[in-house]
Amino acid sequence: MQTVANLSNFLVLAARQFPDRPAIIHGDLSQSWAQTRARVGALAAGLRDELGIEPGDRVVVHLPNGAPLLESMWAVWSIGAIWVPSNIRSMPKDLAWIFESTGARGLICDAEARDHVGIEADTLETRLVSGGQNDPYEALLARHTGADLRPMVMQYGDPAWFFMTSGTTSKPKAAILTHGQMAYIVTNHIADLMPGLSERDVSLAVAPLSHGAGTHYLIQSARGGATVIPEGRSFDAAEAWALVERYGVTNMFTVPTILKMLVEHPDVASRDHSSLRHVIYAGAPMFAVDQRRALLALGPVLVQYYGLGEVTGCITGLHPDLHGDPDRTGSCGVARTGMQIDIQDPEGRSLPSGEIGEICTIGPGVCAGYWNNEQATAKSFRDGWFLTGDMGYLDANGFLYLTGRASEMYISGGSNLSPREIEEELLEHDAVQEVCVFGVPDDKWGEIGVAIAVTDADADLSGESLRAFLKSRLTGYKVPARIEIREALPKSPNGKIVRKDVRAEWIASQPANTGDRT
Repeated sequence: MQTVANLSNFLVLAARQFPDRPAIIHGDLSQSWAQTRARVGALAAGLRDELGIEPGDRVVVHLPNGAPLLESMWAVWSIGAIWVPSNIRSMPKDLAWIFESTGARGLICDAEARDHVGIEADTLETRLVSGGQNDPYEALLARHTGADLRPMVMQYGDPAWFFMTSGTTSKPKAAILTHGQMAYIVTNHIADLMPGLSERDVSLAVAPLSHGAGTHYLIQSARGGATVIPEGRSFDAAEAWALVERYGVTNMFTVPTILKMLVEHPDVASRDHSSLRHVIYAGAPMFAVDQRRALLALGPVLVQYYGLGEVTGCITGLHPDLHGDPDRTGSCGVARTGMQIDIQDPEGRSLPSGEIGEICTIGPGVCAGYWNNEQATAKSFRDGWFLTGDMGYLDANGFLYLTGRASEMYISGGSNLSPREIEEELLEHDAVQEVCVFGVPDDKWGEIGVAIAVTDADADLSGESLRAFLKSRLTGYKVPARIEIREALPKSPNGKIVRKDVRAEWIASQPANTGDRT
């Protein structure tokens, strides 16, 4: 197997080239690359020599956005162990499942997450608490000050990061991201998404660094750029725009829901955001109406990429110059450099341009399967192709269009219906802010559509008036049988509207579900 550089070598290089430039800015903290390197060296030595973490061990990290979370990533990789970050908003039972499914030996946990600190797990041998009285994390670093471990040389397929999937249909699985694969991801993201990235760039972390934003931080680090972390533990658009203005932020990674909140906040008009060059969004397609609003507010800085945790966001990209092009409305771009896309039917046959099927991909951005889960790995790969579970089509020019998850499609009266198509049309109504469409069982039609809409507070709307609006834009059978208006839709820890959760909640609250689909 090919020998490759340890991913933590990015930190070593940044500290050598730009020792005094800021690496992490968080409130009153401005930590240089040299300081970050020194702290990571001490942490790595403590993990290895004092806590007994060895190469190949899994270390679960349950920390909020901040320097310790990022330091843990570098330190764990330096000693050849595997970083297993958990979203700070996850429940103790979620953390217990991560330990059960990964066999992790170590835990680095936030002192404020009291129910997580004391978690019991058969494989857990050592834990380190960050924050709180006497701060054990800082005490460990103090005991190992001056240690400067050289990162272990790795093999291409050595696991670096267990990316916990969102678990839309089952419990989360650990996708194996390797040192070699992630080095390709960094190179690809810079070339395809942020060309010209340098040490002068400044990134704003507005999403959990335990997931996609962590990949963005790694890319930023590869060029020695600074990362600014908001002080608040929950997203605050006003704080975000103030930081953009104060630090001349040039790029950020976010998801459509958060980008929508940024664009709709009044400070977008009063704060200077002219420094922004790349506002990258992923995690879900962005509705056309929201995309238009973002372009008007921010200018031609939007960059979309499509991917999954298993492919580290590396399937397609839509560049700034293609946003706003009416011929590309709804597209998530073309295949990324080194990646290939195929649209396949259930038997694995390639479909021609324009036909909807499952989106499949191959290339060095694809993960090495799922940890200790041969069944899930076998189910996700067919003839070498990774099966995304997403439905879509390619146009004649190779642009990809998503129509939804295979599991989200519903069949009403024998017709396959895409929730996203219906949502796009509902969002064209001036008073509709958010919407979620899903299918539910029905005795007559098999399934019928239900839509939950969030509207402007002063809007005088009813479900029936929105159905009438849709009937002027869609074929009758595509109009949801019921549309309900609510003040808000629940979001996942990553800021996404999770359709299956909204659907389950709605079904649990309803008697028999029937309705008119004409």
